[in-house]
Amino acid sequence: MMSRLSWIVAAGALALAGLGGAAHAAAPQFKPTACKGDYKDAARQVRCGTLVVDETRGDPKSRRITVAVAIVKASEPKAGQPPVVYLHGGPGGSAVGGLPRMLKSKAALEYVAVDQDWIFIDQRGGGQSDPNLDCPGANLTDAGPPSDKDAQAIIACMKAFQAKGVNLSRYNAVEVAKDVQDLRKLLKLPLIDLYGGSYGTRIEAAIQTHAAEGVRAVVQDSPWPPEADWTVGGPAMVSSSIDIVMAKCAKVAECAKRYPDLKAKLAVVAERWLAGPQTINGKTYTADDLGGWLMDASYFTASVLPRDLWKIIEGDVSPVAEFVESRDYYSEGQFMTHLCKEEIPFEARAAVADGTQKDPIARLMVASMQRIHDVCAAIDVGPINKVEQAPVKTAIPTLFLAAEIDPGCPPELTRAAAKGYQGSQVVIVTNATHGVSRSSPCVRKMIRSFFQDPTKPVDRSCLPAADTPMAFMYQ
Repeated sequence: MMSRLSWIVAAGALALAGLGGAAHAAAPQFKPTACKGDYKDAARQVRCGTLVVDETRGDPKSRRITVAVAIVKASEPKAGQPPVVYLHGGPGGSAVGGLPRMLKSKAALEYVAVDQDWIFIDQRGGGQSDPNLDCPGANLTDAGPPSDKDAQAIIACMKAFQAKGVNLSRYNAVEVAKDVQDLRKLLKLPLIDLYGGSYGTRIEAAIQTHAAEGVRAVVQDSPWPPEADWTVGGPAMVSSSIDIVMAKCAKVAECAKRYPDLKAKLAVVAERWLAGPQTINGKTYTADDLGGWLMDASYFTASVLPRDLWKIIEGDVSPVAEFVESRDYYSEGQFMTHLCKEEIPFEARAAVADGTQKDPIARLMVASMQRIHDVCAAIDVGPINKVEQAPVKTAIPTLFLAAEIDPGCPPELTRAAAKGYQGSQVVIVTNATHGVSRSSPCVRKMIRSFFQDPTKPVDRSCLPAADTPMAFMYQ
């Protein structure tokens, strides 16, 4: 443990090496830079730069930080169409590093940078921005740290950043909202549109609440509203999502025949894993491992979920094993600074277990979600403002796109949140999973048409009917 934590502390120091410690009270700047990554075969022209701002606005002693920016030029620009600012999810994700791959995707190019320029940013604290509050070696998923060791590693990492002068109170949705406005002004943009995915929609909510100047229209893909609870009720949301998939399987003859009594058999497996670690093929797995995989799988791979559940029921834990090897995909410090400021202060650790006593699937997530509370209790992210839990009230035209199957951002949250958005449009996509634009040509068409004219209703005729059977994969 000590050697691992020592490595994390050292890595934190290296991440800060380029920041400098001199006092600054300068205005925000935008500096063009060379693009990082392979854009050779990209279908759009891209220009890159960095937004340079004070970490702590209004503090003359503040260090300067940078926010990575990539501007994708429209292939068929239309006069009067403002650029779209793309806000990635997580928190703790990134956008700029994956942009070359996106620009080689035919699906993305159906709506990205066609009529309008699109501006991608790596929100402060992650991606190619500096500092990147990454904690190498620590595992973290949306369900939380999968072990006490991971939670302690994240705490040590964040304290190391703090010891090097990082102000952890300045890496959150409100500060990102202000960064977006600084960028808009520096690029001399009278108007912008916003596209957010997953937790990027929480950033949009902060912009609409705190810094709405110049925002013309907003698309929220898989919305996460400020008033939602991340951990309290979180285990039940995951369980409900898996129930939906299993119920859909039971209605498809081949799926039901291949995987009979799926729910009951999965419950037996969950109870066994909850009773203690499982050693299979020489490797030991915990209930946290199974719970984290279930959440991840129902986010993105519902079409193969029954198949993989059956593998686990029969003793083949390869789906969980693959997941366990790939749990280091967030900038953990950025993830935690957001949650500790915007989510966890309004939730109770003990309440995470509420309603899970008779649901073994939900209980698989309780311990890891409670560890999020433990990390937040050990880290100072500054004063908490109750407005960060308040529902958004806005008249900015907003299109909500929600998936029927979503363990993290279920459609009922969208329906409730949209009531505060005057004139909003809500689209719930049958059989879809988290990130509906990723898999639905119909939704991609909606996004483009909405930005063309956000005052018109989007065309829903291409959506699947509510009773459309789900297509499952068996191989």
